[in-house]
Amino acid sequence: MPQSSAQFDIVVVGAGLVGAAFALALRDSGLRVAVVEPSPPASETDAWDGRIYALNPANVEFLSRLGVWPDLDPGRIQAVDRMEIYGDEGAHLEFCAYDAGVLALAYILESGRLQNALWRGLQRAPNVELIVGARCAAADFGQGEARLGLDDGRTLRAALLVGADGANSWVRQAAGLHADVYRYETQGVVANFECERSHDGVAFQWFRTDGVLAYLPLPGRRMSMVWSTPNAHAEELLRLPPEQLAARVAEAGQGVLGRLQVITPPQAFPLRKIRVPDIVAPGVALIGDAAHVVHPLAGQGVNLGFGDAMVLAQLIAEREPYRGCGDPVLLRRYRRERAEPVAAMRLVTHGLERLFATRSRWLRTLRNRGLALTDRVVPVKNLLIRHAIG
Repeated sequence: MPQSSAQFDIVVVGAGLVGAAFALALRDSGLRVAVVEPSPPASETDAWDGRIYALNPANVEFLSRLGVWPDLDPGRIQAVDRMEIYGDEGAHLEFCAYDAGVLALAYILESGRLQNALWRGLQRAPNVELIVGARCAAADFGQGEARLGLDDGRTLRAALLVGADGANSWVRQAAGLHADVYRYETQGVVANFECERSHDGVAFQWFRTDGVLAYLPLPGRRMSMVWSTPNAHAEELLRLPPEQLAARVAEAGQGVLGRLQVITPPQAFPLRKIRVPDIVAPGVALIGDAAHVVHPLAGQGVNLGFGDAMVLAQLIAEREPYRGCGDPVLLRRYRRERAEPVAAMRLVTHGLERLFATRSRWLRTLRNRGLALTDRVVPVKNLLIRHAIG
């Protein structure tokens, strides 16, 4: 196996949505960037992707600056104009983009199409070298640089190693950064459906005794379901024939979209919360799921990750001339700037999940009254919207 060494300013491990966006945000920085990814994204087809994301307007603007958003097919993007949330005892809370003075609450799109658009951007970036097909094998940190050994024998050297390699981050473990993992004993079941009735750009969410059910609008008469539910119920849903699954989901959603028809088979993924007390180490920074994982009930996981990418790239671009990319002061600035938004979202999502998972009668009454009260206090609703849209 050939042995070689290459020098970069920054090495990014992981070219998923967040890692690719971070590298692309550095395209005009004059820095030499390497991105290590075991495999390229699957090619786009006309079939609908089972994995859907809701992006807030701030991150749509970020992706627009990167040239990624204009590269997407607008016919596969759905704006969310209104969101309706229902408690398990009749409480109702509604958020409206028009009332809040914004164009949309969020934009729904397929993960695969966004990943391919980011990949195309990386391929066009003159300062980015994509290293595809290699995996991390060893890492060493010291003497002002990070050294990353790949399984093909190459060694990459850089002032900064960025871990964007997901919840089970290899970089995080190699850097000795501890992660606290909390498992919810629930799974997120996802599937896409054709709908009898138009959703009119409305997203729906129900807090039920069997979990949290969400309908995310897709272009046309389609929607994407996310059902966060206990493991046993999730396994039951996965075993249902398509017709029975569609009927079960339509009934759980109070028939708001009429009869449903499955267009992508259901998939499930375990839900957990991951807290990383320190997201930086000498010559290392973590972004995206490598740095934090929150419950998906607020749909903010990928938005937090893009926030990481945006902040870290900006801090690097605006650093003092005498500071390197891995300067400890720079990394501490990144850690400080991301601490509050990540902690706040973790607190909100975990707190809501625990509150609505309880079977206590008085807490059920309290949470439903809270939803109803929030719906009547317009300034509070608009404040929540402003926070959610970034």
